[in-house]
Formats: sequence, structure tokens, C-alpha cells
Amino acid sequence: MYAVTVTFELKPGTRERFLPLMLDNARKSLSDEPGCLQFDVCAGDDPAIVFLYEIYSNADAFRIHLDSPHFKTFDLAVSDMVVRKQVNTFSEVMR
Repeated sequence: MYAVTVTFELKPGTRERFLPLMLDNARKSLSDEPGCLQFDVCAGDDPAIVFLYEIYSNADAFRIHLDSPHFKTFDLAVSDMVVRKQVNTFSEVMR
């Protein structure tokens, strides 16, 4: 199991454009990538912050995600909306 968390800090006023693109990316990740097991998109009270929680079968599955056409399209489409993006990865310690 390989967990990925991503925190996006968005430019003011971009959340309404960002979220549909993010949700489309999440749906395609789940439907098109066998190694993507979970992809949660979370938004809190602060409209500038969007948090992702993703689970992949292993690190290779995450690398496949990063190389997927839908991810590359998403990443380019939102690049002007994002102030900062923090990505953390975690490997399972024990099962």
C-alpha cells in the first residue's frame, strides 16, 4: 500500500473552476488506473485549500498515475490556479 497526500493552496477565486477539474481527474484515476485504490478530494472551510488522500497499490502505480494523460491534462489546466502544492508519500510499514 502506498498513500499520497496532496495539499493545494489555490489563488483567490479559483476554487469553483479548480474543483470540477480535480474531481474529473480523481474519477479517471479510479476508473482508468488499476493501481489507484482510493482517491478522496476534500475541501474545508478555507476556500484556498483542497486536500487529496490517495491510495495506490504501490509506488509504481503512483508513478503510472503521474504519467497518465488525464493527470498531465489536469496538471496543465490548473497550473495558473495554484499558489502552492505540497505532496507527501507514505509506504505501509506493516500489514
